[in-house]
Parts: sequence; structure tokens; C-alpha cells
Amino acid sequence: MRRTDPRSRRQLICAAVASGALLVGALQSMPSFGHREGTLRAEYDAQRASALRAALESLPHVDPPGTPPHSHDDPATKNAVSRAGEAGADTQDPTTADERRANAAYAAAQRRLPDPKLTRVSLMGKRTPLPQTRYAMAGGCYAMHSVTGRYVTRTSSGLALRNVRRAKAAPFYFKATDLGSYLVYGAKRDFLARVAGGGAGLAASPSPEADWTVRRPGRHFTFSLGGGRHLRITDGRLDVGTAPTGFRLERVKGCAAYPESGIDITGNPHGGVSSIQEVRGFVDAHTHGMAFEFLGGEAHCGKPWDRYGAPYALVDCEDHRVTGGNGSLLETVLSGEPSHDPVGWPTFKDWPAPDSLTHEGTYYRWMERAWRGGQRLFVNLLVENNKLCEIYPLKRNSCDDMDSIRLQARQMRKFQDYIDAQYGGPGKGFYRIVTDPFQARKVINSGRMAVVMGIETSIPFGCTFKQVGTQDVAACSAAEIDRQLNEVHRMGVRQMELVNKFDNALAGVAGDAGTTGVIVNAANFLETGTFWNMRHCEPADGESHDNAQYAVPEIDAQQQDALFGAIGQVFGGILPAVPVYGPPAHCNARGLTTLGEHTIAGLAKRRMIFDPDHLSVKARKAAVDQVDRMNYPGIISSHSWSTPDTYPRIYKLGGFITPYAGDSTGFVGKWRRHLGWADKRYYFGFGFGADINGLGAQGAPRGAAVANKVRYPFRGLGGVTVKRQRAGERVFDINRDGVAQYGLYPDWVEDLRKVAGRQGSAIVDDMSRGAEAYLQMWERAEGVRADSCRNPGLRKGVAKAKRLVRPGMTTRAVMRAVGQPYQRLGATYRFCAKTSTKRKVVMTVTFNRAGRVVRLR
Repeated sequence: MRRTDPRSRRQLICAAVASGALLVGALQSMPSFGHREGTLRAEYDAQRASALRAALESLPHVDPPGTPPHSHDDPATKNAVSRAGEAGADTQDPTTADERRANAAYAAAQRRLPDPKLTRVSLMGKRTPLPQTRYAMAGGCYAMHSVTGRYVTRTSSGLALRNVRRAKAAPFYFKATDLGSYLVYGAKRDFLARVAGGGAGLAASPSPEADWTVRRPGRHFTFSLGGGRHLRITDGRLDVGTAPTGFRLERVKGCAAYPESGIDITGNPHGGVSSIQEVRGFVDAHTHGMAFEFLGGEAHCGKPWDRYGAPYALVDCEDHRVTGGNGSLLETVLSGEPSHDPVGWPTFKDWPAPDSLTHEGTYYRWMERAWRGGQRLFVNLLVENNKLCEIYPLKRNSCDDMDSIRLQARQMRKFQDYIDAQYGGPGKGFYRIVTDPFQARKVINSGRMAVVMGIETSIPFGCTFKQVGTQDVAACSAAEIDRQLNEVHRMGVRQMELVNKFDNALAGVAGDAGTTGVIVNAANFLETGTFWNMRHCEPADGESHDNAQYAVPEIDAQQQDALFGAIGQVFGGILPAVPVYGPPAHCNARGLTTLGEHTIAGLAKRRMIFDPDHLSVKARKAAVDQVDRMNYPGIISSHSWSTPDTYPRIYKLGGFITPYAGDSTGFVGKWRRHLGWADKRYYFGFGFGADINGLGAQGAPRGAAVANKVRYPFRGLGGVTVKRQRAGERVFDINRDGVAQYGLYPDWVEDLRKVAGRQGSAIVDDMSRGAEAYLQMWERAEGVRADSCRNPGLRKGVAKAKRLVRPGMTTRAVMRAVGQPYQRLGATYRFCAKTSTKRKVVMTVTFNRAGRVVRLR
């Protein structure tokens, strides 16, 4: 998409702010996506937009049965077992009380199994006096010694070359901007740069003229800028010219610290004693780390990295800054605050915060803190909503879902490169994109974090539809779906949802509740030509239904018209008026289409993990029925957008579930309920779906005055020491700040321990086993059978097992032959076989350091 002309950008921002000025005080309880040019129909007049909170809250409506007293602008659903609404008579939770007790007892028994032995690892190699590669100087302090024998020194007027001792040389901190590129940062917080007049000197701020590409053509390093310009010595002085001069970099002391967010976790991260053993670590199966590019790239403020670090990544949106924090429409309506301090780094007065939903939450140093605190598996979902992007007035990117997904996938690779650059070279960083569970196991056991690429978007593969008359006309075909499934698989995508906010040509959607639902349903009409087909349903369990819409119980036509007109007046000129539905509960009559069935089959064929979240109850039931018929275990509910009828089915299929994180108190309740769904045929572990950067509120603080608060420092997973985190001038405390940003998830896990009381060790144990549970689900999706100790029917005869497992086989080949191991400790795998007289014979496979079979006994 064409970028906005910089000369008119400020005027556009001011115009966008002005166009929504009437909404700032009014849209306190609703997402707003700015003014759009034109209207869907002439009768929707833009002048009729008015106060939404007062209007909507004053409208007669009812909430789902059993809903406690609440405020409609409070994201209360973040602590619900299901955010999708909670099924009809044929879709209720089938688990009995006795089954729940037995399942919870099984999960408790799993905690008593031997834990894998862990070790401490250091990803940063020992820094040598002279860097050995063009990547090795990242984060180091060096003097620059020219081939002429003179050092670069600092003078009162700038820089000079002098024949002095190394201790008198100017120290420079090398801040990596990318692989092999650096800011050369001086002791007075300035930068080696090409300055006015064309020579080399010191600049006050970083810029492309201070961003040096370093190479090592021989024994010395060269420094280059774009356009064939190089750092060189001309007539005894530093200069920039066409031919480079070589410099030796010698390690020194005395550098200024580059401004950056702290980690404040001490102790090396943990890894495994072997690359093939069971892993330990937390898993987040649902977060949007590249969301700074979605909705056109201007709705999200800040980004997860910048070449020049935190002062340039952690800044507010331009429309927020122009108005001093008073014209930030999206932030206002999502957080409920009419204004905020637009200054990010270094003060962070108002953001990041749990309910500050437009600001960056996954800055790379915050991700690093989560990893150092124990997280070992992270699913990054590429996300877009084309219609809401089109409505939002500011943009620099295409609004097409698939264009945005491709862009975000490329940015994930650049993010990985940037982190590698900080750690000393390609492949050395903690953030490693993986494409299969076997690779992921090696990454985690090396002490790093395995990153899985996923998709959550409203119109995947361009599969929207338009309602023409009474018929739906799909905008995609089975062949187009196959082509794009192949494409995203090549990109690295391994986890996917079919829908997000809109009905599409694949399936119906669960819909959003309350005022958010009004906006999204209207946008659904703009996209498809039809509103959600929500009908009254009566769940047998009172829980499993789609999200309730604004409704009036037993209204007559006159009342309905009045309400329809009131909502139409509220939304006039912005979005079309939505219909008024009958009384809750509501179920979307739109289910899974034949194209949706084709897509699920395509995911299974490519061994990709299917996530039924956001589907309507009808569509999700059909989807899980299909997965059940295929006997495909590659299924996950990643952030509580499924319903209680589905969760036990996912566990029985060998799938995995990570509820929406939300508040620590609410999450402990979800964990206790999920224990009753654990399936004894599979390894049990637990995880969370943060949904950060995806307009999902994070965990609120419980308060510093509670008796069972988190006390710093505390001991984290793997034995690290976790202190309060400092970023710029702000110090974060989970008790006071909640999960203000991603780096506080280790603190949130500790808060789970406190909230769970006597079950504190149990919940943290289950969370630490979460990464392993995800990997085992993924292995089964890859075609590996479940373990034969938990599943007696899968046991082979001892003699046959000995024929199948041969010396030299890899771990992957062994699992293909005899199924998943029951235990993976160090260099050994254990599985079960049988003889004519013994129903259970435990067999042990021993591997060498290369991961190949040495013996079976």
C-alpha cells in the first residue's frame, strides 16, 4: 500500500482525530476504528454519530443467564473458562463428577514421575580480548586500533588518531542493529558517525549515518555505510571515503551503558542434559508478537524491536503524540480512559499496562525476561482484520489479510535475526522459529525458546463470501485453499484457526458479546452482506452457547423498531445498524462449510495444528466431529474461545489446551476445572494463551496489600532469581502493576503459586510441564502413536520391538517404530511391550550423544 506523504501526514492525523472528536467521550465501552470515507447506504448519515456508552447502556437488554453484576466496558470474560459464550442440549460438557475426580487424580499422579535433569546454559560465549567474527563484538566494549598503529581517541573537539596506550583510547560500546551492523556508542552517549562536511565524527543521535556494517576481510575489521562509503584514515584523521581502512578491536572498560530495558533475572537459563530428553518450561500458545503491522500498521503503538533500541521502539503512536494523548480514539475506547501520557520510554507513566491495549507488550527485552524466567515455547499468531483495517483512517500497510500475514511472517524472521545479532551471530539467540516438534525439543533442551508460527485472521486465504439473495457466494475455491495452505506451510506456519471475528466462507463465528459485538457484527455485514445469524438456543448445561448479543426479552414489534432505530442512530454514518436478537442464549446458525471441512483436512494432511477457537458452537462441533473421524490429535484450544463441551473432546483426541491467561485468580480456577478433563492416555501439562497485542486485556494486579502477595526476589524455574524489573525509570511489580507487559509472565506464574495456596506447587509443576505436553501433542500430529505404557492396546510383543528398534536409529525413527516414550530421561527412552505371560514389560532404549540408538534392553 502507498505510504502517506510525510508532508501531509500531520494534517491527516489531525483530520482523523477531528473526525472522531465527538466519539472520544462517548465510545467509552466500544471499540472505535475511526471515520471512513462514504457510507454503505445513503440513509446512514455520518452526522448522527452520538454518545455510545450512555446510549447503549440505557438500551433495554439482557445478559446471558447467570451473568453476575458487571460493567459492560470491563473485559470480564478474561477469567471465564470460555470466552466464546458458554452449548446446546447436544453440546454440553459430558464429564461426570466421578470422571472429573479420577482425571484430577491422574494429573496429580503424573507430577510424581521423575523429572528430567536440567542444567544451566549460557548462550553468550565467553568474550575474548579480540572478537573473532564480525558478530562477536555485540554488546561489548572496545577500543579501535587502526592498521597504522594508532588508537581512536576522544578530544575536546571530537575524535583523533593518536599513538597512545590502549588505556587512553576512546572506549566504544557496540550496539548491534542487525547481524553484522552496529551503532558505535561513545562514552559521552554519542555516536561514531558521518558528520556534516562528509568526515567522521560524533553525532548526538543514531541515524543511518551512524549505522555501520562491519566486515572482516582479513585480520582487521572494516566499517561501512550505505552507498559504498567507508570509515577510513585520510591524512592522519578519521574520514569517510571510498576505500576502507582496517581496525583491530581490543576489549577495554569504561563504556557508557546503552539505554535499554532491564531483565533483572540472575542466573543462567536452564536446558536439558541431553537434546532428546523431556523438556521443562512454560508455554504460551497464543500471542501476537508482530501485531505492530496489523490494522494497516498505525493502530498499534510501538514495536517489538528497533535498530536503535528501546528509546525508538517504545514510543507512542503519532496521532497520540500530536494530541498529547487526548486524541487516541482506540486507546480511549478500549481502556476506558479519556486520555493518557503519550510518553513511553523512559518514564512509562501510563503504559504499558494490563488494559492499555494499543501499546506494545512484547518488546524483545520483555520477551527475553519471560524466556529467562522459564518460558520455553511461544506460538506467534499472524493476525489481521481487513474490514476494520479499511475503516481505520491511518495506515501504511495493505489491509488484505494474506498480505498482512506474509508481512508479519517476514518480520518474525527479521526479529529472530535482530535477537541473534544481540547474542553474537546467526543461530545464537534465544528466539528460534521451529517447524516440527523434533527441532523444537532440541531448541528447548539447548536452553532456548522454540517459536511456532500460527495464523488467526478473519479472512484466511481470501475466503470471504457475499450473500446474494439467499445464497452465499464464496470468494475462494478448494484449489485456492490448497495452494495457499502450501504457501503458508512453506513460510513456516504450523498452527491455525479458521475464523476470528467474521463469518467467512469456511465457517460461522462465535461472535463478540455486548457493545463490542455490535461493532464487529456491523463490520461483518460490510464484509459479507449479512449479519451474524444468531438464534435463541437453550443449552442443557447453561454454558455452551455463542456470545450473547444485545437483546430484549419478549419485545413487540414497536419496541424492536425503537431499539433498532436507537442503535442505528448511534452508529449512523459509521457502521450499519445491527439487528436486535431474541433473548439469550444465542447460537450462530452458520456452521462449518464444505470449504471449511476441506481446510481442516488440508491442515491434517500437512501435519498442521488445528485450533477451533472462535468458531460458532455449531461449526466447532462439526469441526471436532471431523477431527474425531480422522483420528487426528493435532488440535488445540489456545485462548478460551471454545466452549466446555469441546474441552474434554480435545483432551480425548490427544490434543492440548491453553486457557486465556487473564488474572491469576481466574486462571487458577480454570486450571482446577481443566484437571477434571485430563485424559489418562496422554501426558498432562498446562499452559496459557496471553493474547497480548491482540486487544486482549492482561492480568490485573491483586494489590500490594494482600497477605499472599508475590515477594521479591523469588526463585524461578530452573533456579534463577527473579527481581523486580526496571525499564527506563519505571520499576514493575506484579502486585502493583499486574501483567503490564510480557516480561512479567514469570512473576504472574509465581502469583499463580500464591493464589493456589496449598496447590501452589502443583499448578507451577503443571505449568512447567506445558511445553512438553505441547510437543507430545505435536508429535502425535506428525503421525507418532501415543505411548504404549499409558495405552496398553498399543503394546507390541517384546520380540517384535527388538526387531523394530535397531542400533543407529534416530529418536524420531524409534518413535515411528514403537510410539512415544513413556519417559525421556537423559539419554534413555522407556516404552512398554508385552509377552504371552506379561502384560507389561518396560523396555529402555539408550542413545549416544548424537541421538542414535546404542542398545535396547
